[in-house]
Amino acid sequence: MIEIKNVSKTYSKGRIKAVKNIFLNVEKGEIFGFLGPNGAGKTTTIKMIAGILKPDEGQIKVNGIDVVKDPIKAKMQIGYVPDNPEIFNRLTGIEYLNFIADVYEVEDEKRYKKINELAEMFGIKDALNSSIGSFSHGMKQKLIIIGSLIHDPPIWILDEPLVGLDPKSAFILKEIIKKHAKEGNTVFFSTHIMEIAEKLCDRIGIIKKGEIIFTGSIEELRSLRKENESLENLFLELVENE
Repeated sequence: MIEIKNVSKTYSKGRIKAVKNIFLNVEKGEIFGFLGPNGAGKTTTIKMIAGILKPDEGQIKVNGIDVVKDPIKAKMQIGYVPDNPEIFNRLTGIEYLNFIADVYEVEDEKRYKKINELAEMFGIKDALNSSIGSFSHGMKQKLIIIGSLIHDPPIWILDEPLVGLDPKSAFILKEIIKKHAKEGNTVFFSTHIMEIAEKLCDRIGIIKKGEIIFTGSIEELRSLRKENESLENLFLELVENE
């Protein structure tokens, strides 16, 4: 599970408060969607959970482990898909995946089974011996997704994971997300598309200007609608007028 308590983050020597005293709990087996407009604080929050950024205030725990006090142990719990697939262009795909597997101490038999299964699903198995520098944006995205799952992480964090994926791969990823949560793992992903959150998530959180303005189920969000109003219009209304 993920526990976020009174967390804040500032940039530009405190002049810009990107995240303001947020509280969130995400349970095991739950798919949690994190929504908000560009610049709302989604990526900053995700990078703090993943241990890439350090919060200025507050505490973040993953499966009971403090990400600041015990960062290596916390990161071993996490699979992370960033919002931009910038990876080692000089490596081949298989070299990158073996490197990630080494970092997470995944034994050979398990890693090869996972790599073959996921590479086959995403249609990049034949490209794994090629240089990552020759990959398209979508292929890099698929490679990072495979790497993030290679150790079967109990906490899977994805930042706008569907951007750059073709429709078939997007469908496959959504099915993997559902399966991963069904197996008792926590999935936390950001998106700005309400339709995706509506179809996938058990609960959602909406962030605006660094502050959480809604947390709850899709049904709870629906209860806030005016008659015949779409969820997308309600979301836009919340982030524009809250």
